[in-house]
Amino acid sequence: MKVVPPNSTIGVLGSGQLGRMFTMAARRMGYLVHTFSPETDTPTGQIADLEITAAYEDFDAVRRFAAGVDVVTFEFENIPIETIEVVNERVPVRPGGRVLHTTQHRVREKTFLSRCGFPVTPFRRVTSGEDLMRAIDELGTPCVLKTADWGYDGKGQRKIDSREDAPAAFRALNCAEAVLEKFINLECEISVVAARGSEGEVVSYEVSKNDHSRHILDTSITPAPVAPEIAARATEIAVSVVEELGVVGVLCVEFFLARDGGLYVNELAPRPHNSGHWTVDACVTSQFEQQLRAVCDLPLGAVRMLQPAAAMVNLLGDLWAAGEPDWATLCAMPEVKLHLYGKRAARLGRKMGHLTALAGTSGRALEIVLEARGRLTKG
Repeated sequence: MKVVPPNSTIGVLGSGQLGRMFTMAARRMGYLVHTFSPETDTPTGQIADLEITAAYEDFDAVRRFAAGVDVVTFEFENIPIETIEVVNERVPVRPGGRVLHTTQHRVREKTFLSRCGFPVTPFRRVTSGEDLMRAIDELGTPCVLKTADWGYDGKGQRKIDSREDAPAAFRALNCAEAVLEKFINLECEISVVAARGSEGEVVSYEVSKNDHSRHILDTSITPAPVAPEIAARATEIAVSVVEELGVVGVLCVEFFLARDGGLYVNELAPRPHNSGHWTVDACVTSQFEQQLRAVCDLPLGAVRMLQPAAAMVNLLGDLWAAGEPDWATLCAMPEVKLHLYGKRAARLGRKMGHLTALAGTSGRALEIVLEARGRLTKG
């Protein structure tokens, strides 16, 4: 591949906080950034060189966008594959359309993983109520029904505790295609962010342990407090997944760790991930700079941590319910890093920013960020 050097223009499909942090990394290294999405005054658009506002299905606008950039990446996977194909007529898209097509649809993703021999929870494709009842008979209860596409942060899924729950769960999802998964008795959830360059070189970050609240990521701590053999296995799987998919860019592999020690791939995200935000402050090269390096065909950067451990905590719109958070009190903790995403309206459950801290252990780093978040709402 041909190197896309600094002073070139990178196109970003999508315009949320992931694109914002990618743009920060790109501009620091001398690149221009154009962002394309249906929204205006977006987290990415606020700092990009050009914000293009149009529907992803407006292919004339997509072609104009592609004509003004040297390479394109995306910051979330819910982009029509047709849009990627139109862009790819003019400039490369990294990761490619095959990666997006596989990872934006749960049935295709799980089928790919299963066929390649990666460990996944037992699952069945569901397209009707009759399919669902047969799948429940085969997998048993409890189980989890998820939409095949457009799901994130726990949206588009229902737990089924008995056969009697199934019809209501299927009606609630209101989708043409779903996937039923066997319920796993969880010890915890972990993730690995890995990056692959165009020549096949791969690097991976330390394993993170992730805790959720209301199905939204709440905290991530790194290194994850799991057995060394579990961490090694998760890393091995993540590296193999990016190689098997042929990713050029960054990909996060999310895992379920069962109480019996079983490790299962839950989901793939073919871009930087919320559970990797700690890398911005904690590593020589952040996940966002790594994405830039990969899509521009530059050598990948070092992933070494600057201190032994890190923790990240999300800041949701709930923190604004009683008024503006107490930023001054937070900033009195000099070891805490504040990242806000530039979103104008704070809504319940909306990701508005995050905090990170480094420490000698992941447990201590977590204590620091939780204390810091607590200070935001203390009168």
